[in-house]
Amino acid sequence: MSAQPTLNTPAISGIETRGIERVMPQDRTHMRVFDNFTMWLSANLVISTVALGALAVPVFGLGFWDSLVIIAVFNVLGVLPVALFATLGPRLGLRQMTISRFSFGWHGAKIMALFNVAACIGWSAVNVIVGAQIIGSLSAGAIPTWVSILLIAALTTAVSLYGYRYVHRYERYAWMPMAAIFLVVLFTSRGQMHLIPTPAWTMAHVASMVSFGGAIFGFATGWSSYAADYNVNQPEDTSASRVFWLTFFGVVVPCILLETLGLGLTTVGAYGKAAQQGGGALLGAALGPLGETGKLLLLLLALSVIANNIPNDYSAGLSLQVLGKGFQKIHRAVWTVVGAVIYVLIAIPAAASFNATLENFLLLVAYWLGPWAIILILEHLVFRRGRYNVADWNAAHKLPVGWAAIVAMVAGLLGVYLGAAQTAFVGPVAGLFNKPYGMDVGFELGVLLSALAYLALRRIELAGSRR
Repeated sequence: MSAQPTLNTPAISGIETRGIERVMPQDRTHMRVFDNFTMWLSANLVISTVALGALAVPVFGLGFWDSLVIIAVFNVLGVLPVALFATLGPRLGLRQMTISRFSFGWHGAKIMALFNVAACIGWSAVNVIVGAQIIGSLSAGAIPTWVSILLIAALTTAVSLYGYRYVHRYERYAWMPMAAIFLVVLFTSRGQMHLIPTPAWTMAHVASMVSFGGAIFGFATGWSSYAADYNVNQPEDTSASRVFWLTFFGVVVPCILLETLGLGLTTVGAYGKAAQQGGGALLGAALGPLGETGKLLLLLLALSVIANNIPNDYSAGLSLQVLGKGFQKIHRAVWTVVGAVIYVLIAIPAAASFNATLENFLLLVAYWLGPWAIILILEHLVFRRGRYNVADWNAAHKLPVGWAAIVAMVAGLLGVYLGAAQTAFVGPVAGLFNKPYGMDVGFELGVLLSALAYLALRRIELAGSRR
């Protein structure tokens, strides 16, 4: 009789059978520590990163040097939680949203899992729109946007469906052709870029810098909610410092370089119209002079979003399993397909107003992830000091009650409300600056209020339950 596949082994089809179950130390077989670098390098060395940098001048009205400072500073700040949480994968053998249970408790973690599912689906929608823009530019509009979106989504799902091992196999090499193509883009446009002067230092300019910083932070820290998902199969004694720095540089290097490239492309006078249309059209204009070769490179760039969307799709399925044991019984691959269908349905209508969609979505991600991340950081560094009862991961009665984290999260979202400055709404605190547009300090206030609330309330919760 042949052995049946278990949670610790791949199914005969090759599709990973494990979901959010803890990977026991004896089952860890992923020995390539450097995968912590290539995983995130490939995921960020994509056109979406260029598109983000391309927002600085046409959307936020900034100059070159002030934009460059914002890109560098806010990327570093945004990547720190990602690198820290990545160290918990080998140490605990648990997925990132499952680790949330050690702060938010059984039921609170379900709420955070829903937030994360929304983020994963949102990122995927944004990415397929960028890819579809490039295909639209390549075909001169002959291929409808919805067809391009379906094509990219299908190719992405084909990889993420198979799970952890195949995700790493793809990301291990996906960065190579993309790096070469972006070098070609730089070569074709380098002589046409120029330094746009920094605007006068008015309150409006400062407000634009802070708001752009929120978008940069949101993109970088967006990986924090599934940072541990991609090294849970590595040995328990894997060097935490190596994981931290490989993850840190795997995200920060491509983000800073490509966002700066996107910024530079918007300074080329010949690309003026394309800069208003978004990053995909901008890259199409840069490679246009290369003729048929440029078209081939554009097609490859369009497909680069697959590397960015694979972790979104994969982690969305895992997060849905955190919603309860009933959800956990449904195969992760099924949830991956469900997530893909949802983001396609969102992306098709959203593609019409992409720049505004990208700006608002990235700020929204920063809003909830800031308070969530600071709660987990404080739990890890202050209250647990790195010590976890890992065996309790799936036992609701042994996990924290979670009310302290939930209340702290609410306090953080209150801070977001007070400090948000969006097209449709300007919060009371944000409205004190740069009237009538406001200055977006939503994520700063969110992190601050969540941190203060959790430091106080978690002590009270521990005194009452000691969990």
